[in-house]
Amino acid sequence: MTSATLTPAWATKLASVALGHVAREYPNKLDHVLRGPEDVRRPRELHPVFYGSFDWHSCVHSYWLLARILRTAPDIPDAPRIRTFLDSHLTKSRVRAEAEYLETPGRGTFERPYGWAWLLALAAELSRHASWEGRRWTDALEPLTAAVVRRFLEWLPKATYPIRAGTHFNTAFAVALALEHAWAAQDAALDAALRERALAWYGGDADCQAWEPGGDDFLSPALVEAECMRRVLPPDEFTAWLARFLPRLAAGDPATLFTPATVSDRSDGKIAHLDGLNLSRAWCWRSLASAWPPRDPARALAREVADAHLAASLPHVTGDYMGEHWLATYAVLALTAPNT
Repeated sequence: MTSATLTPAWATKLASVALGHVAREYPNKLDHVLRGPEDVRRPRELHPVFYGSFDWHSCVHSYWLLARILRTAPDIPDAPRIRTFLDSHLTKSRVRAEAEYLETPGRGTFERPYGWAWLLALAAELSRHASWEGRRWTDALEPLTAAVVRRFLEWLPKATYPIRAGTHFNTAFAVALALEHAWAAQDAALDAALRERALAWYGGDADCQAWEPGGDDFLSPALVEAECMRRVLPPDEFTAWLARFLPRLAAGDPATLFTPATVSDRSDGKIAHLDGLNLSRAWCWRSLASAWPPRDPARALAREVADAHLAASLPHVTGDYMGEHWLATYAVLALTAPNT
């Protein structure tokens, strides 16, 4: 059985992992359209804040990891390093350059929706810091936060169909994370737009067959959709929706949702995604467990399955850069999910 929560030991280890790569510029996988020779620039020049961690979105959610650990485990030895790092990188001039990059013509779909969602999750996490530092970091990030909110509000009404992939383009995961910012910022317009689109995409879904996992999934299309709808619907309506969506859940069916994925080669960047699948499933199962009453057998089953998925992949968060540059985030996501 694995650790059930973000203990000081796990917080220390995972913060150390993130600090080791969040400012590591190379190797780097850019999502960058060249409009001319003037656009041939190094990652640090293109993205003064989010240039590390192999790619932009992994860097963004590594900041989220550091911010969450600093808030939930403020006494770990690396806390001063985290504060120093955030102070030096979340500055108005650096963030302004990131926002200007987004506003350049031809970049309207840059990091949509995964990077957008993690940016808003980061903004929400920073806003939960009660200290003056948290307010300063939130204020510094605001131009980029506002730019991403505008992009969501422009895109959602046009997004006729959901994307049910188990990778970056999954729309349920994006809505689930973006709602964190809508709630933290009390942004009624964003909240309404996200809820409307989620209901249009998923409200009528029933009898999910769960044809997963795919060979490079790090999200469960079925479980992340359920977690999205848990956030969108009132509790009674969600219970009814879930009974239609996964009608045989209490019997452990579809069985694939209850079985941790096998990871055959953790040095392969795509196959290593499956460790992320196990960790994100643990996050979903723990969060979904809170929807059932304390004595409901489904609640205990969900927690048991979450623990099995954590045990399968938490020991493998570190060891190879192709995994550890992002897996630590999903470990923190799972370890800080509700577990009562």
